[in-house]
Amino acid sequence: MDAPAIPARWKVSAPELIAETFSSRIWKVRREDGSPAVVKALKPFDDVADELRGEHFLAWRRGEGAVRLLGRDGHSMLLEFAGETLLSKVLDEQGDKIATEIAAEVMARLLSPSKHSFPSELQPLRERFASLFKKAATDRANRHDSLYVEAGEIAERLLSNPHDVRPLHGDLHHENILHGPRGWLAIDPKGVLGDPGFDAANMFYNPLERDELCLDPQRIAHMAEVFARTLGQSPAAILDHAIAYGCLSAVWHHEDDNAVEENRELSIAAAIRTVRASF
Repeated sequence: MDAPAIPARWKVSAPELIAETFSSRIWKVRREDGSPAVVKALKPFDDVADELRGEHFLAWRRGEGAVRLLGRDGHSMLLEFAGETLLSKVLDEQGDKIATEIAAEVMARLLSPSKHSFPSELQPLRERFASLFKKAATDRANRHDSLYVEAGEIAERLLSNPHDVRPLHGDLHHENILHGPRGWLAIDPKGVLGDPGFDAANMFYNPLERDELCLDPQRIAHMAEVFARTLGQSPAAILDHAIAYGCLSAVWHHEDDNAVEENRELSIAAAIRTVRASF
């Protein structure tokens, strides 16, 4: 595949395609000093705004807990090379509890105070939840007592009384946390503004191919306790965020006519709701 048009001022060479997603192509490149870096070239797609907000989040974070943004040019970014080891590899080799602790440490670093003001481009959480509120209203109007209705009420309660409001990664999971020369770092943020509990939520639904893990009540309870300690919230609040997030994700799959993934998210959200009842 042809390499992207890379600005000469970035002074990088030897592009090698290392990943391709629905939203972008990722090229590993060599910097002038011989060190590796990454060029992320966004494709033209519906949610490009999500990726561009993430760029603002990285610029604001300045390398604390996340990869450094080294350059930007239109829909391309020059990024620090985060490393080769995914958190999912730690899960496979050392177990879920160790992976969860690492995720919590990265979360804490991402949420550490900054002397710089928040970027204005971040998406407020209420706006991000628009699809869930719409689906919940439709189901309510049709007298369909769905999990979407309950999750919409939970999301409304969380948004109306946030524990704290700050810039969030917005998509933390096992494939977005990597280990390299600077330790564990997060990549691919969405750039959201809201309650930090939202950043713990996606971890409950990952890794994607490990449903037996995601549905395990003991794992759900353990994650809730770890992230509650990290964020200074109650396990019940963390589980509420997880239910709301999972149903939001399910709605997005519903909008894409992807019933398989919608039902997966809803089944995990239901398992989390069951655990939530014990807190």
